[in-house]
Amino acid sequence: MTQKTAKQFSPELRERAVRMVQDREREGGTQWESVGAIAAKIGCSRETLRRWVRQGERDAGQRPGLTTEDQERIKALEREVRELRQANEILRKASAYFAQAELDRPFKR
Repeated sequence: MTQKTAKQFSPELRERAVRMVQDREREGGTQWESVGAIAAKIGCSRETLRRWVRQGERDAGQRPGLTTEDQERIKALEREVRELRQANEILRKASAYFAQAELDRPFKR
């Protein structure tokens, strides 16, 4: 069974492709036609380029939704929450362990 690997495109190429689509639209084409023509030139699928264009529109404030910066900030916060929860769980288990050890210790008079 073969597994598809995603091509990695540089951020510069993505930005350039989005600008090319926008320029071609201004010249009088539809966005779908522009996306199809540019996607073929840069070697990605239409859907991939369409998503880049949509994200570019969100970043520019032309379309509602989360910007790239917002998405990155959310990912960072989710990662921090996950790490803090793991740390809390470790501390909770350590606390329970030492509390049990204290109870098991013989009482001195």
